[in-house]
Amino acid sequence: MGKILVFEISFGSNKVVYSPGECITGAVKIVVGRTLQYKTIKVNCHGFCGVSNRENSSSWVLEEQYFNSTLSLADIGTLTPGEHSFPFQFLIPESSPTSFDGKFGRTVYRLTSVIETPRFSKDYNAVKPFYLLKPLNLNEVPDIEKPSSSQATKKFTYLLVKTGTVVLNAKCSMRGYIPGQVIELTTKIHNDSGKDTGHVLGALIQKVTYKTKRPIISARTIAEVQAAGVKAGGHTEWKEQIVVPSLPQSGLDGCRLIAIEYFIQVSLKCPEVLVTLPIYIGNLPISSPSVAPARAPPPIPADAPVPQPRVRSHTVTPTAPPADELATPAAAKTRAPQVKSCHSSPGLPPPVSPRTFRHTPNQGQCQSLRDRAHSSAGPMEGTIHFSGRNSTPAPTNRASAMQNRTSNYLQDPPPTYEESCSDNDPRFSAGRRPTAGF
Repeated sequence: MGKILVFEISFGSNKVVYSPGECITGAVKIVVGRTLQYKTIKVNCHGFCGVSNRENSSSWVLEEQYFNSTLSLADIGTLTPGEHSFPFQFLIPESSPTSFDGKFGRTVYRLTSVIETPRFSKDYNAVKPFYLLKPLNLNEVPDIEKPSSSQATKKFTYLLVKTGTVVLNAKCSMRGYIPGQVIELTTKIHNDSGKDTGHVLGALIQKVTYKTKRPIISARTIAEVQAAGVKAGGHTEWKEQIVVPSLPQSGLDGCRLIAIEYFIQVSLKCPEVLVTLPIYIGNLPISSPSVAPARAPPPIPADAPVPQPRVRSHTVTPTAPPADELATPAAAKTRAPQVKSCHSSPGLPPPVSPRTFRHTPNQGQCQSLRDRAHSSAGPMEGTIHFSGRNSTPAPTNRASAMQNRTSNYLQDPPPTYEESCSDNDPRFSAGRRPTAGF
């Protein structure tokens, strides 16, 4: 009737490895040389796991389905000579496990397209496999960054009547690795006997359990290293490295029929001593110590430091109303507020009220205030005065006059801390502190 020249399934961007939760996009391409009638053209996306009692067999005794979706691309029609393309899209469930192919079972993911023709005609099929990778983040495994260690002691008899003891201790730096990383293996052997031991063997072992009615366990050696034995009465420390090759991840999360485990096995020949170190093989490496895998609790805010006077500063700015004014608001209305300084002394007279400077002082008032300050300060180097409620205090001495202020400055905001700490007077650079005298 008609002849199909090309019948194939292609993926978008030629991608064949996906992750659970992704969308598979692609198209079914059909090229026919002659007219072809069809009842339907469809594509199926199937994911499952099967296990068998026989090695390398596809006759499954148990199966586990993950998804099985069919999409109809065309119904009852005719394909004319030439090329035809039918796009499709499937969503992969989040719970799907990583692809795996073992001796007694495998996880299979594939797309199958079918062209169903009228009766007495041949149907056509096209199959395209794809693969899933469900990353295993090693940082989510408890205590993964801690070393894995084990020790075994063997008492044995030699020369019929003599006895001895061998202690075998093995340790690797971490419990989790990704392909390409190096396993640092350290082995210590103490031979408390009069007989030399056999050689030491270290190996990376993969153990796969197929959960049929009678579970099947398959173990194989991935990598192996060897060292010489220990002399009688001696002890030694053996350090070796094993490079992790490309391997399926531990556990096979999402699959209930197949389980994968890895461990380091260190054995001593003659006498027979064996220790195993369980490890994990994942896809995302263990983070460095500077990057914590878990979110740290929020820090507790520290108490604000108590402000201290700066020795090199010669100006003081009031930053809050007096304490007695805050404590008794009613009393504040009946008496003038007093500005306190951190340099004030209990033996000095009370400070001058800011109300005194609500107007611009004339020359006679300046002289009167200067004489009053000198008589109260005695032999002090300088005296600090305030010219207004919100104005900046300025130091004065015997040789200087008080700076005139205008009423306009009463509405200005107070200066910043940096402005109030400027070192303009060289006399304070030697470390002498100005003393408040008001």
